[in-house]
Amino acid sequence: MHILNDLTEVLADRKNQNADESYVASLHQAGLNKILEKIGEEATEVIIAAKDAEANPGQKDEVIKEVADLWFHSMVMLSNLDLTAQDVLNELAERFGIGGIEEKAGRE
Repeated sequence: MHILNDLTEVLADRKNQNADESYVASLHQAGLNKILEKIGEEATEVIIAAKDAEANPGQKDEVIKEVADLWFHSMVMLSNLDLTAQDVLNELAERFGIGGIEEKAGRE
């Protein structure tokens, strides 16, 4: 998970850079709605890639690439909200060992 920590640091650094020189800075400058739009686009691309990979297992690499894009843009969103991947990992750790049905019931 070291890469998530490294990426978190890079995203924090680029958050305030010149938008002409940094894609991440340009997303932050465009605002949360633009970042969320990108997450929606990437989620759709993950779905398409997964469906294609089911029909053609030779295309599984595309699923990995699209999920990486989705995770990246999700991390940009977290950064925009002053959250980190570690915050998400901490939540997953709290849920570990709890069945999905039990966890969902606990939210209500």
